[in-house]
Amino acid sequence: MSEKYKAGVRPYAVDYYVPDYVPLDTDLLCAFRIQPKDGVDMVEAAAAVAAESSTGTWTEVWSNQLTDLDFYKAKVYRIEDDIAYIAYALDLFEENSLVNIMSSIVGNVFGFKAVQALRLEDMRLPVALVKTFPGPNVGIYDERVWSNKWDRPLLGGTVKPKLGLSPKAYATIIYECLVGGLDTTKDDENMNSQPFSRWRDRFTYGQEAVANAMAETGEFKGHWHNVTAGSTEESLRRLEYVAGLGSKMCMFDFLTAGFAASADVFKRAGELGLIVHCHRAMHAVFTRQKNHGIHMRVVAKWLRLSGGDHLHTGTVVGKLEGSWNETLGIIDLLRERVTPANPERGLYFEQDFAGLKTTWPVASGGIHVLNIPDLHRIYGNDAFWLFGGGTHGHPRGSRAGARANRVATEAVASGQTLEQAARSCPELREAMELWGNVKFDVSE
Repeated sequence: MSEKYKAGVRPYAVDYYVPDYVPLDTDLLCAFRIQPKDGVDMVEAAAAVAAESSTGTWTEVWSNQLTDLDFYKAKVYRIEDDIAYIAYALDLFEENSLVNIMSSIVGNVFGFKAVQALRLEDMRLPVALVKTFPGPNVGIYDERVWSNKWDRPLLGGTVKPKLGLSPKAYATIIYECLVGGLDTTKDDENMNSQPFSRWRDRFTYGQEAVANAMAETGEFKGHWHNVTAGSTEESLRRLEYVAGLGSKMCMFDFLTAGFAASADVFKRAGELGLIVHCHRAMHAVFTRQKNHGIHMRVVAKWLRLSGGDHLHTGTVVGKLEGSWNETLGIIDLLRERVTPANPERGLYFEQDFAGLKTTWPVASGGIHVLNIPDLHRIYGNDAFWLFGGGTHGHPRGSRAGARANRVATEAVASGQTLEQAARSCPELREAMELWGNVKFDVSE
């Protein structure tokens, strides 16, 4: 045994706090918001996070001598207030594996006693690692090409009520929305294959409704069929069936299914020529708390890397939580080739996506026609807006609600006001009157 080895316990900061370290371009960088446990200072808490998420254990071990610990250990290289910046060597991570990244970075460490609360605010993945991921199969531009829809946001609507409808009733609502003017409709996150609506019947009748709407309107229409199931094998079976119906579109609950299942679904969808609309169901369990969990911007990066074509991002103006600037930051991460560090938008690091295709940002949750001017200010044209209640809640039904949303969107995208558009569209005028006093809190 080498004399260098000394058994015992010593502070994590001795090995894992390296303030003179200059991060390499190949390092994976993390920004953690840390609330140390009472009696633990910030430096020691940050070092504990670095240790537990890389090479450390609670005591000195002789086997540290069998590797280059100085290379492989994570390094706390900067602390600013309650934010600790930690660098991880590229070789700590398996290629094309978000599962491995998550097991390391957000695995054991969130239960560590040295911290009272811990939040992963941002992550910079090096280009060398980004290039091992597939990214989206289709992306924003290619989807516009095959749908031939330009110069405005694309419009969708979640079928409501989201549970309880028979497959035939469900298909009727799809048809009404599509002939009214929506580009697509979609299943909701918890519509899978319940007794009242088995997936095969719902997919079949729904796709018939899509075909009928396309024939009547002469433009592309679609429905996002939710292929999420209790096993990856079953999800893939449903995916194959959707493709067999002639659809180009499916939906997947990527967080509840997990990133390993998502990788399989995204890969097979690409082989079948399907676009995958990703619902973020369950995200708020770990993204909503301001001092503990994982920020949604990190999840957005992971989703783009793994291959999702669409991602729900929040709306700012709707019913779901999400501030203005933070939502803009998430939108940037989905649409830009390179996103510079932007503290105002919560982006702690520059992120180069190494040529990966883009992901559509999706606004959904409590939005209606009067939100469209703000939505356009936030998202611009390259976005997907979903109006569920904002379609079906129209006094004259889903078709009229869809027409109101389509007319309002085209008007705002072309520089008109809603008031101008409503003069020639009674459906829009009625929607504006109905929801004129409906507002959700907006956080700047």
